[in-house]
Amino acid sequence: MKDFRLEKLASNLLSHSVNLQKKEKILIEIIGIDAIPLGKELIKQSEIIGGFPFFNIIDHKIIREMLKNATEEQIKIYAKHDLQRMKDMDAYIGIRAITNTAELNGISKENMELYNKYYTLPVHFEERVKRTKWCILRYPNSSMAQMSNMNTEEFEDFYFNVCGLDYDKISKAMDPLVNLMNKTKKVHIIGEGTDLTFSIEGIPTEKYMGTFNIPDGEVATAPVKTSVNGYITYNTETRYNGVLFNNIKFELENGKIVKATANKTKELNEILNTDDGSRYIGEFAIGLNPYIEKPIGDTLFDEKIKGSFHFTPGDSLEESDNGNRSSIHWDIVNIQTPEYGGGEIWFDDVLVRKDGIFVLEELKLLNPENLI
Repeated sequence: MKDFRLEKLASNLLSHSVNLQKKEKILIEIIGIDAIPLGKELIKQSEIIGGFPFFNIIDHKIIREMLKNATEEQIKIYAKHDLQRMKDMDAYIGIRAITNTAELNGISKENMELYNKYYTLPVHFEERVKRTKWCILRYPNSSMAQMSNMNTEEFEDFYFNVCGLDYDKISKAMDPLVNLMNKTKKVHIIGEGTDLTFSIEGIPTEKYMGTFNIPDGEVATAPVKTSVNGYITYNTETRYNGVLFNNIKFELENGKIVKATANKTKELNEILNTDDGSRYIGEFAIGLNPYIEKPIGDTLFDEKIKGSFHFTPGDSLEESDNGNRSSIHWDIVNIQTPEYGGGEIWFDDVLVRKDGIFVLEELKLLNPENLI
């Protein structure tokens, strides 16, 4: 990997994504040692800005060993100390360079639920997400390249194109879509194995353009919690708690997932039974990154695929809150380009996007050829 690309990425993360200021405290959390070079560059540039960088290095092999026999009390104590550190921070950058995405396989459902409820929810969803300037990204290691069916050099080139998108340009192009969705009452989505209707009336719409995730490129809101009716069949694979799912289908009545099937139906329903909010939808978002054309098995990339949308069981985002609370937030993606079966999105009985391409004149700047 060329050093200047790391330098540019670090600079963009600090200046654009978290807007680090002098004397602000930033936690740089590295998950997997492959990401240490970027961690070092972030620390160096944070100090040049005049900020106070802190770091944490996590390895999923160690997390797995702890979680195998962890008690509720143990996880609460683990969370207590990390929560206090997070409360001390003004900003957070999390770099994920996991070498084995299935490392947490084999942890009991009960222990993963304890970890999500008593660690992930308070430390990240409640504190980091709501009270810091934060950004999360992956690191282009050989594991990600292999998962994407690319050689390492090819994947690095793809990665830096995707992450180096002109976010100022896409931000301006998103504004008409944000304005339209804020006026929209009813959404209707049609596709292969999918026919959904729901309301987004009164739920704010937000644009995401490199300030929370890298790569980025999505416009998101949430359905009114009890308004969703119909069914959806997701046409991408997704991993949760180390388990790989495909062919997920939900049937929904008055907002609730009343039937859920997949290649691993039992495990799917165990996740959806985590808490009272797990069977309701917390996010509806449209993917817009022109450089991401197909799934690579990583949510941070896949949820931004051009011509896609994701429909997320679980916790609702603070920026577009529909009141649903849960310790899960599972972004599952449906692609509507012709290669994936096509599909349509309608707002208030007006066709907005067909087969992944915006057809309304005011939205055509968001089509891929206008963003590259």
